[in-house]
Amino acid sequence: MYKLLQKLLFLLPPETAHHFTLGSLATLNKLGILKRIKPQSTQKEVEVMGIKFPNKIGLAAGLDKNGEYIQSLSNLGFGFIEIGTVTPRPQPGNPAPRLFRLPKANAIINRMGFNNKGVDYLTDQVVKARKAGFEGVIGINIGKNFDTAVEDATEDYLKGLRAAYVHADYITINISSPNTPGLRTLQYGEELDQLLSAIKAEQINLQTSHDKYVPIAVKVAPDLEADEIKGIAEALLTNKIDCLIATNTTLSRDAVVGMKHGDEAGGLSGEPVREMSTEVIKQFHNILKDQIPIIGVGGIASAKDAQDKLDAGAVLVQVYSGLIYEGPTLVRDLVKKLTNSR
Repeated sequence: MYKLLQKLLFLLPPETAHHFTLGSLATLNKLGILKRIKPQSTQKEVEVMGIKFPNKIGLAAGLDKNGEYIQSLSNLGFGFIEIGTVTPRPQPGNPAPRLFRLPKANAIINRMGFNNKGVDYLTDQVVKARKAGFEGVIGINIGKNFDTAVEDATEDYLKGLRAAYVHADYITINISSPNTPGLRTLQYGEELDQLLSAIKAEQINLQTSHDKYVPIAVKVAPDLEADEIKGIAEALLTNKIDCLIATNTTLSRDAVVGMKHGDEAGGLSGEPVREMSTEVIKQFHNILKDQIPIIGVGGIASAKDAQDKLDAGAVLVQVYSGLIYEGPTLVRDLVKKLTNSR
Protein backbone atom coordinates (compact mmCIF):
# COMPACT_ATOMS: atom_id res chain seq x y z
CA MET A 1 0.00 0.00 0.00
CA TYR A 2 2.84 2.40 0.83
CA LYS A 3 4.50 1.74 -2.53
CA LEU A 4 1.35 2.99 -4.27
CA LEU A 5 1.25 6.04 -2.02
CA GLN A 6 4.94 6.59 -2.61
CA LYS A 7 4.40 6.78 -6.37
CA LEU A 8 1.88 9.56 -5.81
CA LEU A 9 4.11 11.37 -3.31
CA PHE A 10 7.07 11.17 -5.67
CA LEU A 11 5.04 13.13 -8.24
CA LEU A 12 5.31 16.09 -5.85
CA PRO A 13 8.47 18.14 -5.27
CA PRO A 14 10.38 16.47 -2.40
CA GLU A 15 9.92 19.26 0.12
CA THR A 16 6.21 19.55 -0.70
CA ALA A 17 5.82 15.80 -0.24
CA HIS A 18 7.67 16.03 3.07
CA HIS A 19 5.27 18.60 4.51
CA PHE A 20 2.22 16.83 3.08
CA THR A 21 3.26 13.52 4.64
CA LEU A 22 3.88 15.02 8.08
CA GLY A 23 0.57 16.89 7.93
CA SER A 24 -1.22 13.69 6.98
CA LEU A 25 0.40 11.83 9.87
CA ALA A 26 -0.75 14.54 12.25
CA THR A 27 -4.32 14.18 10.97
CA LEU A 28 -4.24 10.39 11.33
CA ASN A 29 -2.86 10.83 14.83
CA LYS A 30 -5.65 13.21 15.84
CA LEU A 31 -8.18 10.68 14.59
CA GLY A 32 -6.55 8.03 16.79
CA ILE A 33 -5.67 5.83 13.83
CA LEU A 34 -1.89 5.78 14.37
CA LYS A 35 -2.22 4.76 18.00
CA ARG A 36 -4.47 1.85 17.06
CA ILE A 37 -2.03 0.48 14.50
CA LYS A 38 1.17 1.26 16.43
CA PRO A 39 3.37 -1.86 16.45
CA GLN A 40 3.81 -3.41 19.88
CA SER A 41 7.44 -4.07 20.62
CA THR A 42 8.52 -7.34 22.19
CA GLN A 43 12.02 -5.96 22.63
CA LYS A 44 13.41 -5.68 26.11
CA GLU A 45 13.82 -2.15 27.41
CA VAL A 46 17.44 -1.05 26.92
CA GLU A 47 19.29 1.45 29.06
CA VAL A 48 21.74 3.79 27.31
CA MET A 49 23.20 7.02 28.77
CA GLY A 50 21.14 6.31 31.87
CA ILE A 51 17.95 6.57 29.78
CA LYS A 52 15.51 3.69 29.42
CA PHE A 53 14.56 3.21 25.76
CA PRO A 54 11.47 1.05 25.08
CA ASN A 55 13.13 -0.26 21.90
CA LYS A 56 16.32 0.31 19.92
CA ILE A 57 14.82 2.09 16.91
CA GLY A 58 14.87 5.86 16.77
CA LEU A 59 14.02 8.58 14.29
CA ALA A 60 17.09 10.56 13.21
CA ALA A 61 17.16 14.33 13.37
CA GLY A 62 16.09 16.23 10.27
CA LEU A 63 12.59 14.92 9.66
CA ASP A 64 10.91 16.94 12.41
CA LYS A 65 13.10 20.01 12.65
CA ASN A 66 10.76 22.00 14.90
CA GLY A 67 9.30 19.29 17.13
CA GLU A 68 5.82 19.69 15.67
CA TYR A 69 5.10 15.99 15.05
CA ILE A 70 6.55 14.22 18.10
CA GLN A 71 3.51 12.16 19.05
CA SER A 72 2.53 11.38 15.44
CA LEU A 73 5.99 10.05 14.58
CA SER A 74 6.33 8.16 17.85
CA ASN A 75 3.11 6.30 17.09
CA LEU A 76 4.81 4.75 14.07
CA GLY A 77 6.62 2.60 16.64
CA PHE A 78 9.85 4.46 17.34
CA GLY A 79 11.51 3.95 20.70
CA PHE A 80 12.84 7.50 20.63
CA ILE A 81 12.52 10.65 18.55
CA GLU A 82 15.33 13.10 17.81
CA ILE A 83 14.13 16.54 16.74
CA GLY A 84 16.05 19.40 15.11
CA THR A 85 18.61 20.39 14.05
CA VAL A 86 17.61 23.61 15.78
CA THR A 87 19.61 26.84 16.01
CA PRO A 88 19.46 29.62 18.62
CA ARG A 89 17.69 31.98 16.21
CA PRO A 90 15.13 31.09 13.52
CA GLN A 91 16.54 30.88 9.99
CA PRO A 92 15.09 30.01 6.58
CA GLY A 93 17.89 27.72 5.44
CA ASN A 94 19.23 27.56 1.91
CA PRO A 95 17.22 28.58 -1.17
CA ALA A 96 14.96 25.97 -2.80
CA PRO A 97 15.26 23.58 -4.47
CA ARG A 98 17.32 22.03 -1.71
CA LEU A 99 16.03 18.47 -1.43
CA PHE A 100 16.48 15.84 -4.16
CA ARG A 101 15.45 12.20 -4.56
CA LEU A 102 17.67 9.63 -6.24
CA PRO A 103 15.32 6.61 -6.47
CA LYS A 104 17.78 4.43 -8.38
CA ALA A 105 20.09 4.58 -5.38
CA ASN A 106 17.38 4.74 -2.68
CA ALA A 107 19.04 7.97 -1.70
CA ILE A 108 18.40 11.61 -0.92
CA ILE A 109 20.57 14.69 -1.30
CA ASN A 110 19.72 17.64 0.91
CA ARG A 111 21.20 21.06 1.40
CA MET A 112 18.47 22.35 3.69
CA GLY A 113 20.88 24.44 5.76
CA PHE A 114 19.31 24.06 9.23
CA ASN A 115 15.98 25.64 8.27
CA ASN A 116 14.05 25.93 11.55
CA LYS A 117 11.93 28.22 13.71
CA GLY A 118 14.50 28.58 16.48
CA VAL A 119 15.14 26.79 19.74
CA ASP A 120 12.47 28.65 21.73
CA TYR A 121 9.76 27.53 19.32
CA LEU A 122 11.01 23.95 19.39
CA THR A 123 11.07 23.78 23.18
CA ASP A 124 7.51 25.16 23.26
CA GLN A 125 6.48 22.20 21.09
CA VAL A 126 8.14 19.77 23.49
CA VAL A 127 6.25 21.36 26.39
CA LYS A 128 2.98 20.99 24.46
CA ALA A 129 3.73 17.34 23.68
CA ARG A 130 4.51 16.60 27.33
CA LYS A 131 1.36 18.37 28.52
CA ALA A 132 -0.63 16.31 26.02
CA GLY A 133 0.70 13.16 27.67
CA PHE A 134 3.74 12.20 25.59
CA GLU A 135 6.11 10.20 27.79
CA GLY A 136 8.61 8.95 25.20
CA VAL A 137 12.30 9.70 24.85
CA ILE A 138 13.13 12.97 23.08
CA GLY A 139 16.55 13.98 21.84
CA ILE A 140 17.16 17.57 20.76
CA ASN A 141 19.77 18.14 18.05
CA ILE A 142 21.42 21.57 18.17
CA GLY A 143 23.59 23.50 15.71
CA LYS A 144 24.92 26.97 15.00
CA ASN A 145 23.23 29.69 13.01
CA PHE A 146 24.34 30.10 9.41
CA ASP A 147 25.62 33.64 9.96
CA THR A 148 27.55 32.85 13.13
CA ALA A 149 31.25 32.68 12.38
CA VAL A 150 32.86 29.30 13.01
CA GLU A 151 35.19 30.85 15.57
CA ASP A 152 32.08 31.96 17.50
CA ALA A 153 30.22 28.66 17.11
CA THR A 154 30.76 27.57 20.71
CA GLU A 155 28.51 30.33 22.00
CA ASP A 156 25.69 29.22 19.67
CA TYR A 157 26.00 25.66 20.95
CA LEU A 158 25.96 26.89 24.54
CA LYS A 159 22.83 28.94 23.84
CA GLY A 160 21.14 25.90 22.34
CA LEU A 161 22.27 23.70 25.21
CA ARG A 162 20.91 26.08 27.84
CA ALA A 163 17.57 26.47 26.09
CA ALA A 164 17.08 22.76 25.38
CA TYR A 165 18.47 21.33 28.61
CA VAL A 166 15.37 20.99 30.79
CA HIS A 167 13.23 19.79 27.88
CA ALA A 168 15.45 17.03 26.45
CA ASP A 169 16.20 13.48 27.50
CA TYR A 170 19.51 13.89 25.64
CA ILE A 171 21.06 16.62 23.51
CA THR A 172 23.02 16.07 20.29
CA ILE A 173 25.79 18.42 19.19
CA ASN A 174 25.65 18.48 15.39
CA ILE A 175 29.11 19.33 14.06
CA SER A 176 28.85 17.22 10.91
CA SER A 177 26.26 18.75 8.60
CA PRO A 178 27.87 19.60 5.26
CA ASN A 179 25.34 22.37 4.61
CA THR A 180 26.57 25.03 7.04
CA PRO A 181 29.88 26.54 5.86
CA GLY A 182 32.83 25.57 8.04
CA LEU A 183 30.79 23.46 10.45
CA ARG A 184 32.68 20.23 9.86
CA THR A 185 35.97 21.85 10.84
CA LEU A 186 34.68 21.65 14.41
CA GLN A 187 35.18 17.86 14.27
CA TYR A 188 38.94 18.10 14.42
CA GLY A 189 41.85 18.89 16.70
CA GLU A 190 41.93 21.85 19.01
CA GLU A 191 38.62 23.24 17.74
CA LEU A 192 36.81 20.05 18.75
CA ASP A 193 38.49 19.83 22.13
CA GLN A 194 37.69 23.45 22.96
CA LEU A 195 34.05 23.03 21.92
CA LEU A 196 33.54 19.82 23.88
CA SER A 197 35.31 21.23 26.93
CA ALA A 198 32.98 24.24 26.96
CA ILE A 199 29.93 22.02 26.39
CA LYS A 200 30.94 19.69 29.23
CA ALA A 201 31.53 22.55 31.65
CA GLU A 202 28.11 24.02 30.85
CA GLN A 203 26.47 20.61 31.19
CA ILE A 204 27.87 20.35 34.72
CA ASN A 205 26.63 23.86 35.56
CA LEU A 206 23.17 23.07 34.22
CA GLN A 207 23.06 19.79 36.12
CA THR A 208 23.67 21.69 39.34
CA SER A 209 21.16 24.46 38.65
CA HIS A 210 18.38 22.14 37.42
CA ASP A 211 19.17 19.09 39.56
CA LYS A 212 18.96 17.00 36.39
CA TYR A 213 21.65 15.31 34.30
CA VAL A 214 20.98 15.45 30.56
CA PRO A 215 23.45 13.39 28.49
CA ILE A 216 25.34 14.90 25.57
CA ALA A 217 25.82 13.11 22.24
CA VAL A 218 28.06 14.22 19.38
CA LYS A 219 27.11 13.50 15.76
CA VAL A 220 29.94 12.95 13.28
CA ALA A 221 30.33 12.59 9.51
CA PRO A 222 31.02 9.36 7.61
CA ASP A 223 33.80 11.05 5.61
CA LEU A 224 36.53 10.38 8.17
CA GLU A 225 39.99 8.88 7.87
CA ALA A 226 41.33 6.48 10.51
CA ASP A 227 43.51 9.15 12.17
CA GLU A 228 40.56 11.55 12.30
CA ILE A 229 38.41 8.88 13.96
CA LYS A 230 41.17 8.31 16.51
CA GLY A 231 41.41 12.03 17.26
CA ILE A 232 37.65 12.44 17.67
CA ALA A 233 37.44 9.36 19.89
CA GLU A 234 40.19 10.69 22.14
CA ALA A 235 38.41 14.06 22.43
CA LEU A 236 35.14 12.34 23.34
CA LEU A 237 36.86 10.31 26.04
CA THR A 238 38.87 13.24 27.40
CA ASN A 239 35.77 15.40 27.74
CA LYS A 240 33.60 12.56 29.07
CA ILE A 241 30.96 12.89 26.35
CA ASP A 242 28.03 10.56 26.93
CA CYS A 243 27.34 9.22 23.43
CA LEU A 244 28.45 9.21 19.80
CA ILE A 245 26.03 9.29 16.85
CA ALA A 246 27.55 7.88 13.66
CA THR A 247 26.90 9.08 11.05
CA ASN A 248 25.54 12.12 9.29
CA THR A 249 25.30 12.45 5.48
CA THR A 250 28.25 12.07 3.11
CA LEU A 251 29.85 14.40 0.59
CA SER A 252 30.94 11.44 -1.53
CA ARG A 253 29.20 10.96 -4.88
CA ASP A 254 30.90 7.72 -5.94
CA ALA A 255 27.66 5.71 -5.66
CA VAL A 256 25.51 8.15 -7.65
CA VAL A 257 27.75 9.17 -10.54
CA GLY A 258 25.71 9.81 -13.67
CA MET A 259 22.35 9.72 -11.89
CA LYS A 260 19.85 12.53 -12.17
CA HIS A 261 20.59 15.01 -9.31
CA GLY A 262 23.70 13.00 -8.45
CA ASP A 263 25.90 16.08 -8.77
CA GLU A 264 23.73 18.35 -6.61
CA ALA A 265 25.50 19.98 -3.68
CA GLY A 266 24.59 18.81 -0.18
CA GLY A 267 24.68 15.74 2.00
CA LEU A 268 23.91 12.34 0.49
CA SER A 269 21.92 9.92 2.64
CA GLY A 270 20.30 6.53 2.19
CA GLU A 271 21.73 3.36 0.69
CA PRO A 272 25.04 4.91 -0.54
CA VAL A 273 26.07 5.81 3.02
CA ARG A 274 25.13 2.47 4.60
CA GLU A 275 28.48 0.69 4.42
CA MET A 276 30.47 3.89 5.08
CA SER A 277 28.51 4.48 8.25
CA THR A 278 28.85 0.90 9.44
CA GLU A 279 32.61 0.97 8.91
CA VAL A 280 32.93 4.23 10.85
CA ILE A 281 30.91 2.72 13.70
CA LYS A 282 33.21 -0.30 13.74
CA GLN A 283 36.34 1.85 13.87
CA PHE A 284 34.99 4.04 16.65
CA HIS A 285 33.87 0.99 18.64
CA ASN A 286 37.33 -0.55 18.35
CA ILE A 287 38.71 2.51 20.15
CA LEU A 288 35.86 3.43 22.49
CA LYS A 289 34.95 -0.18 23.37
CA ASP A 290 32.02 0.20 25.77
CA GLN A 291 33.24 3.43 27.37
CA ILE A 292 30.96 5.56 25.17
CA PRO A 293 27.82 4.12 23.55
CA ILE A 294 27.23 4.56 19.83
CA ILE A 295 23.94 5.26 18.04
CA GLY A 296 24.18 3.95 14.48
CA VAL A 297 22.51 5.76 11.60
CA GLY A 298 22.99 5.78 7.84
CA GLY A 299 21.31 3.78 5.10
CA ILE A 300 19.14 1.53 7.26
CA ALA A 301 16.37 0.13 5.03
CA SER A 302 15.94 -3.35 6.53
CA ALA A 303 16.38 -5.34 9.71
CA LYS A 304 19.66 -6.69 8.33
CA ASP A 305 20.98 -3.17 7.83
CA ALA A 306 20.11 -2.32 11.43
CA GLN A 307 21.62 -5.57 12.69
CA ASP A 308 24.85 -4.77 10.85
CA LYS A 309 25.07 -1.49 12.76
CA LEU A 310 24.48 -3.28 16.06
CA ASP A 311 27.05 -5.94 15.21
CA ALA A 312 29.56 -3.20 14.38
CA GLY A 313 29.19 -1.77 17.88
CA ALA A 314 26.08 0.42 17.99
CA VAL A 315 23.63 -0.03 20.86
CA LEU A 316 20.77 1.92 19.26
CA VAL A 317 19.92 2.78 15.64
CA GLN A 318 18.13 5.61 13.88
CA VAL A 319 16.42 5.79 10.49
CA TYR A 320 15.59 8.63 8.13
CA SER A 321 15.93 8.05 4.37
CA GLY A 322 14.83 4.42 4.74
CA LEU A 323 11.53 5.68 6.08
CA ILE A 324 11.01 7.71 2.90
CA TYR A 325 11.67 4.73 0.62
CA GLU A 326 10.25 1.86 2.70
CA GLY A 327 7.48 3.61 4.61
CA PRO A 328 6.19 2.98 8.16
CA THR A 329 6.43 -0.78 7.66
CA LEU A 330 10.20 -0.39 8.05
CA VAL A 331 9.73 0.68 11.66
CA ARG A 332 7.32 -2.19 12.28
CA ASP A 333 9.82 -4.62 10.76
CA LEU A 334 12.69 -3.32 12.87
CA VAL A 335 10.63 -3.41 16.05
CA LYS A 336 9.73 -7.05 15.44
CA LYS A 337 12.97 -8.45 14.03
CA LEU A 338 15.50 -6.80 16.35
CA THR A 339 13.95 -8.44 19.40
CA ASN A 340 16.97 -10.58 20.22
CA SER A 341 19.66 -8.31 18.75
CA ARG A 342 22.79 -7.10 20.51
